Amino acid sequence: MPGDPELESRGRLIRSLGSLREMLPGSFVERKRACGRPNCRCADGKNLHSQYQISVLVEGKPKTFNVPAKWIEQVRQKVEMRHRFDAAAATICGINLRRFLKQKDGR
Repeated sequence: MPGDPELESRGRLIRSLGSLREMLPGSFVERKRACGRPNCRCADGKNLHSQYQISVLVEGKPKTFNVPAKWIEQVRQKVEMRHRFDAAAATICGINLRRFLKQKDGR
């Protein structure tokens, strides 16, 4: 007899969570800004510089942290890991709720 597909799905999700151990909270943000130097290419207000940040809540208050250029892709991936974690947790909770309701109703 094949196993319960929801239990198998839940098990796969739980086993995959270990790969998310490097996740970072918050949002990855790219901002465009002028540096303020009068002779820079950004002085016209059109060719602005990119600045990368993560935006997070720290002790309930919004904070932003600059991301060094060499870490941009790595940090972006770690923030995306958090979004995958949230999606996996929501799926696991949904499965557990359906199982609870089935047990409660005696099915």
